[in-house]
Parts: sequence; C-alpha cells; structure tokens
Amino acid sequence: MDKVCASAVEAVADIPDGVSLAVGGFGLSGIPAVLIQALYEQGATGLQVVSNNCGVDGRGLGVLLAAGRIARVTGSYVGENKEFARQYLSGELEVELVPQGTLAERLRAGGAGIPAFYTPAGVGTQVARGGLPWRYAPDGSVAAASPPKETRDFHGRRHVLEHGITTDFALVRAWRGDRHGNLLFRKSAANFNPLAAMAGRITIAEVEELVEPGELNPDAVHLPGIFTQRVLELNGGQAADKQIEKRTVRA
Repeated sequence: MDKVCASAVEAVADIPDGVSLAVGGFGLSGIPAVLIQALYEQGATGLQVVSNNCGVDGRGLGVLLAAGRIARVTGSYVGENKEFARQYLSGELEVELVPQGTLAERLRAGGAGIPAFYTPAGVGTQVARGGLPWRYAPDGSVAAASPPKETRDFHGRRHVLEHGITTDFALVRAWRGDRHGNLLFRKSAANFNPLAAMAGRITIAEVEELVEPGELNPDAVHLPGIFTQRVLELNGGQAADKQIEKRTVRA
C-alpha cells in the first residue's frame, strides 16, 4: 500500500514513447512541474497529451513541446504559447480542441467508467458538425479534420455525443497526500488535477506535503487512493516553486 517513489526519476522511468498522458493544471496553476521536468530528462517522445492547455513557452508542458516530444494535444485553450501555435500551424503538431467543460467531463467520465455522454455544448458548431482542423499540412491546407459527431434530441433540445477519455498515464500535483495515494488539492490548483488523475490508468502524483495514513480526514479527501498508483514527495523548494503566466502589480 505504500505508493511513495524515492525520486521523480523513478516515478516516470517506465513511461514509454507514444503513450497517452493526462496532465493536471490550468495555465501554470497546479501543474506537476517536477514530474514534467523528470519526463523531459527521461526522454519519452511521441506523447499524446490530454490537458486543459499546454503550458507556456519554457514552463510546464511547454518544456516537452519545445523539445518536440509531444505529437498530439487534446485541450481547450492554446493561448500563451507561441511555440504551440508555430508547431500547430506548420503541421508538426496535431491538436483536438474541446470545449472546456466538455473536456473536464470527458476526463471524469473516463475515470468513472462511463464510455460516452450527451451534452448540449457544441451543438450547431464544428464541434458537432466536424471539420475542425486537427492537423495542417506544410502548405497550410487541412491534412486532418475532426469527424462529425452523433447528435440526439432530449426533451426538445439537441445534444452531441462525447466520449469519455482514459489515458495510459496521468501526472498531477496535489497539496497534501498520504502514502496510500489519497489526495487533497488546494484552491485553484484543484482545477483539472482530480479529473486527470481519474482518467489515468497509472496516475503519478507529486505532493507538496506527505503525511502518514490516517492523518487525513476521510471526509476531506478529494481523490481516493484507488485512483493513484505512485506518490512523489516534493522538497520545500519544489513545493514553493509556483509561477503564473502574467504577473500584474500596481504601479
């Protein structure tokens, strides 16, 4: 039951090329930065990433992106990253854009064993009709586009069928966790982390504070340990290293 790894290197050592990978975080809030850096150093490539966004230039998933390690991204926001835009528009990167709430529910559904669900989000748009550019050709034409999705009426309102997402691995960051993998997320860092953790078949969590089993109030646990396979305890410097995309202060 002790799921603690001795190091970040050990935690990601068996992640092979070409796997699907769910990653928590929103912008740079709650990103598993230590695990991402360890994966960069480990060298896995051809990754198919599912995350709200792809970090920023030089931070978060942007580190893997700049190194050419990511082949495909399923996400809902692609701003704040010039290298992402360059790779996408030049045909180097395949991108599936998903409405943010739909992406969250697709991850949750996958983790809960729900294969698909209907939602009104995207009805009447290319999300449902298909045709969203997934990959561009070098000449700027569309090399691959999203297919049309099944739609159906419920109570007089049109809905589109979306599929749950499961991934081979998941990387997340938690505020507190115990050796059994029970996790708590703090404030805005509770964004996509619990959902990504649910979707991963092998979920690796870096935690800012590691406690012993029994110290966490069961009623306070956000993610039960059954969803977590590995836990990495961060040191003080790693836990304190939290950045934001744009810092705004008064003059």
